[in-house]
Amino acid sequence: MMSSLLLFAFVAYGMTTIIVYGSIFESVRNFIHRMGEKNSFMKFFSDLIGCVLCTSTWVGFILSIMMFSPTMTIYDISRPLSIFFDGMFAAGIVWGINTIIEWFEE
Repeated sequence: MMSSLLLFAFVAYGMTTIIVYGSIFESVRNFIHRMGEKNSFMKFFSDLIGCVLCTSTWVGFILSIMMFSPTMTIYDISRPLSIFFDGMFAAGIVWGINTIIEWFEE
């Protein structure tokens, strides 16, 4: 179970980092930012992909649905509630890893 938690955490961190900072998605990010300046609906997505905490929450939701639910494994709770808590777990762990890495970069 511990290895599954670590895998979930590192996959969430990797996906979030690629979406927010990766050169692979740079053209997509630029397009969404340009669209966000013109359209209030796209502004939500523009803000989302510019924020590590925001993106990691949604990455956690998606990973919980598609891959593995850490909270459902540990606690006996309903599926919708476990998806919510997995998103919060992903946001917290990704924010923590990102903060440590930024601290070492200074």
